[in-house]
Amino acid sequence: MTDTPDMPLRAAILPVTPLQQNCTILWCTKTMDGVVIDPGGDVENILRGVKETGINPVGIWLTHGHFDHAAGAAELKEALNVPITGPHLDDKFLLDELATSGQQYGVPGRAVTPDTWLDEGDTVTVGKVTFAVRHCPGHSPGHVVMLNEAIKFGHVGDVLFQGSIGRTDFPYGDHDALIAAIKEKLLPLPDDFTFICGHGPASNIGNERVNNPFLQ
Repeated sequence: MTDTPDMPLRAAILPVTPLQQNCTILWCTKTMDGVVIDPGGDVENILRGVKETGINPVGIWLTHGHFDHAAGAAELKEALNVPITGPHLDDKFLLDELATSGQQYGVPGRAVTPDTWLDEGDTVTVGKVTFAVRHCPGHSPGHVVMLNEAIKFGHVGDVLFQGSIGRTDFPYGDHDALIAAIKEKLLPLPDDFTFICGHGPASNIGNERVNNPFLQ
C-alpha cells in the first residue's frame, strides 16, 4: 500500500500457516503506531515483520476465531505486550478451541480471550486512523470487518475475497447470512473502496460488484 495524503496508512501482508492466511501489519504513517491483524501462526515471522517495518506495535485485531487467523494471538500478545481486540463474542467458542482446531494442519495454538470484544457500531483506532466495526456473520458467527469510508479502505477478513466469498460449509456456517452481510454492509460502499482480505490478493468493491460470481 502506498502512503499518500489521502491514505495515511501502510500495510505489510505476511502469509502464515499452511493455509496462507494474510496476517496484516497495518500502521499509521503519521505516528508509526501499528496493529497486527489476524496472527494465525508463524509468530517468529510476524515478529520479524514488525521489527522490519519499524512500527510501534499497539494492538492485535482479530476478525474472527478460526485457527489460521487467531492461533498465534496469545503468543504474539505476550511477545509484544499489547491488547487483543475482537472479534465479536459469538466467536468465543472458536477461540476456546484454538489448542486443537489447527492440529490437522500442524498449526499449534492456544486458547485466547480478547481484552475487548467488538460489536456492530464499535470503532477501532490505529494512530490517527479510525475504523468502523461491522458485524458480518456467516463464515463464522462472530466475524467482524473494519472499514474507513473517508479513506476508502478496510480489512474484511474471510467475508469477501477477490472473486469469492468465505466458506459457509461449517456446522455453524450460514450462507444466507453471509450474502446478506456482504450486500447490506459492503456493497453499499463506493466502487473504489479497497480492501485487504484474509486470503489472496486485495480487491475493491467495484470489481467484486461486477465480477464476483457469488454476488450476481
